[in-house]
Formats: sequence, C-alpha cells, structure tokens
Amino acid sequence: MSMRAIVVTAAVLAGVGLSGCGMTKMSTREQLVATPATCVAQRFDVYFADSEAGLTPAARQAIGATAELLKGCKINRVQVLGLADARGGQAANLNLSERRAQAVAAALTEAGWPAPVFDVSAAGDSGATTDAGVREPLRRRTEVLVEAVNPT
Repeated sequence: MSMRAIVVTAAVLAGVGLSGCGMTKMSTREQLVATPATCVAQRFDVYFADSEAGLTPAARQAIGATAELLKGCKINRVQVLGLADARGGQAANLNLSERRAQAVAAALTEAGWPAPVFDVSAAGDSGATTDAGVREPLRRRTEVLVEAVNPT
C-alpha cells in the first residue's frame, strides 16, 4: 500500500470516527449533575464568641439552614458536643461548653427537630491546647452530627 493510500485511509477513518461524535445524544443538566441526597448524615459546626454561650446571628443561620435542608427527613439521632478553648479554668470551660451544647440543642428543637433523639454532651477545654502549647480559638464551637434518613 502506498503512502498516499495510507494517508487517505486514515483521513476517511478519522472522519467516520468524528462524525459519530456529532450523533451522540446530548445529556441534560439533570443527567450530568447529580443532586445530592439530603436525608443523609450531616455534620455542621456552630461557632461562638469568646466566653459566650449565646447564639450569634450566623449560628442561628447555620442551624436554620440545616433544619430546612433536613425538613421532611426522619431524624434518628442528633449528637451535640459543646467545646471550649483553653482560656479560663477547666471547670468554667466545661460549664461553658455544656451551655453552648444546650443552646444549640434548644435552637434545633425550636426549629422542629424531635427532642428525644438528642445526645448532648460537653468536652470543656479538653484538647484545646496543642502539644506545642498553642491555644485553639476555633474550639469555641459546638459540633452537631445528625443521623437523618428518608421517611418510611
């Protein structure tokens, strides 16, 4: 086979292959982008001001957004863990973290979540200082873990 015949054959095959690309069915956005399931386990943090247990507007917004996201889901369990930074005494930090956890649990109950499924606990300042002695200010928060499923 001559070089010219090889080039012509390759060009024809390439053209046939490319023409097949134009004949594929276009996918819709819904087919390309999966909608995340909402009735699944969720985790979110609620942050607090220094030495405060009151909910900030941003904290209320985070709670409200998650409550809305899980509206219609069956909430099996909600774990609320209050944390505190290393500033202050150990007993005071434990008390503060307990009040933070209770404030978040109360706000979730107000948002319509079933109260009997709550597991509220506090860690105080345990783990709030790194091995190098650095205080962790981002410990001024409450971690919320939600076990949600589709209603049956």
